[in-house]
Amino acid sequence: MPRLLRLRAAALTATAVLLSAVLGGCGDDGAKNEDLTQQQLSWKACPAPDEAQGGGPAPSPLPKGGEWQCATMKAPLDWNDPKGDTIDLELIRARTSGSESERIGSLIFNFGGPGSSGVAGLPSFGEDFETLRTRYDLVSFDPRGVGRSAPVFCENDQQLDAYFQQDATPDDASERTEFVDNTEDFNQACEQNSEKKLPHVRTTDAARDMDLMRQVLGDNRLHYFGFSYGTELGGVYAHLFPKRVGRAVFDAVVDPTQNPEQSSLGQAEGFQLALDNFAEDCVSKTEKCPIGDSAQDVKNRIAALLNNLDSKPIPGVFPRELTQSAATSGILQALYSQDLWETLTEGLKQAYDGDGSILMLLSDSMNGRSKNGEYDNSVAAFTAVSCADAKPRYDTAYVQRKLPEFRAASPLFGDSLAWGMIGCTDWAVPGAADHPDVSAPGSAPILVVGNTGDPATPYEGARKMADALGKGVGVELTYRGQGHGAYDSKNTCVQGAVNGYLLDGKVPPAGTVCT
Repeated sequence: MPRLLRLRAAALTATAVLLSAVLGGCGDDGAKNEDLTQQQLSWKACPAPDEAQGGGPAPSPLPKGGEWQCATMKAPLDWNDPKGDTIDLELIRARTSGSESERIGSLIFNFGGPGSSGVAGLPSFGEDFETLRTRYDLVSFDPRGVGRSAPVFCENDQQLDAYFQQDATPDDASERTEFVDNTEDFNQACEQNSEKKLPHVRTTDAARDMDLMRQVLGDNRLHYFGFSYGTELGGVYAHLFPKRVGRAVFDAVVDPTQNPEQSSLGQAEGFQLALDNFAEDCVSKTEKCPIGDSAQDVKNRIAALLNNLDSKPIPGVFPRELTQSAATSGILQALYSQDLWETLTEGLKQAYDGDGSILMLLSDSMNGRSKNGEYDNSVAAFTAVSCADAKPRYDTAYVQRKLPEFRAASPLFGDSLAWGMIGCTDWAVPGAADHPDVSAPGSAPILVVGNTGDPATPYEGARKMADALGKGVGVELTYRGQGHGAYDSKNTCVQGAVNGYLLDGKVPPAGTVCT
């Protein structure tokens, strides 16, 4: 069921796999009165990711030799009571492949969400960052509430199967009541299973964790690479600690000036643009497009499929059926990356023939469901962080008034993104603000990379982030491409600019455009 959809395309790793225990919490563990900045991390070989991190095998050896190492860092549960109870935060690193004399420090990554496991995610992109490893230890982490870091839990696997199958675009009073009831059940389960953690998973808390991490890792400044929601986290860090920012890059940039409604509306426009581009690409190929005779015909047939699934689901992944909601999530997941457009084409072609398995596997990837039916905790963490961060609360009457605007932005996705706005209604913890504060006067330059074809974090957000960071801080770079993010597109211009800044401190001219 779509909400704000700030998920990083790290989920594409899970998609590839799909298509071919009780975790530590918080408590008094003897660290109450210690200076946590002086703790020594015990780095060891990484275990296999657990269920909350998405499962799978232990990370493979690094491309050029060496092993991934994991450690646990203690942090205060409540940053307003730093001498009180602590939580465990899980970290992963790859030591630099270069000489110690050339080493700059640690480069900390966040791959988005909120809710994505950095411990599971960083090894998935190991080859992408080998150049950066020549001068940095590559480090990532499970933010608080995520994976192995005091994870938030809500509903169990069976309940989540039903939750993601429900009708997320209610058409009448009865369906609206059921939709609201299901949302309230989910939110109450979060409170029942994670009550002590919910007030302490805000982005400001994670930013303070990163500053503690910086100190424990022995760095004077925080060198940082954030993607998607990770750009918001990086911006909040820069606001709180501007003098401690080192070399930082934001890619797939969240617009920090928007409230949840504006963000959802922007995503409706962004995913509609991605769908338009997908349809045009299919019909422009020399071979006949198998899912439509024209770009408009492609979109019309998709709309007809979703309309039919609203009342007549088709077989998906046994024993589940492909509902309208699951199909919508599957299409959205595929639009995150141009690499999945061929998979989407095949999935639609099969669905028109009555087989919904590929679209359902894409939907499962979006929702964090493994092939064995277990869910990671990304959706629970996404909800907990988003609702603790954002002050607005929307009800059904408000959403109904806004539906025409959302439908104008996206005839296909407008309804689902509009109804996703009620996800924080009656949440146990009040939201902190209308939108994050990322103003960072006095910070070192931050390279802000926007992709003109990004569906999840529309391109305009990069300019808004650069402006909000402040004059002389935000440096905007444009990539004219497709998909969520720019660096992992392998575009040599983008990678050259990013690597030049992170490795050599060379800030590209503001307004640089890569094609």
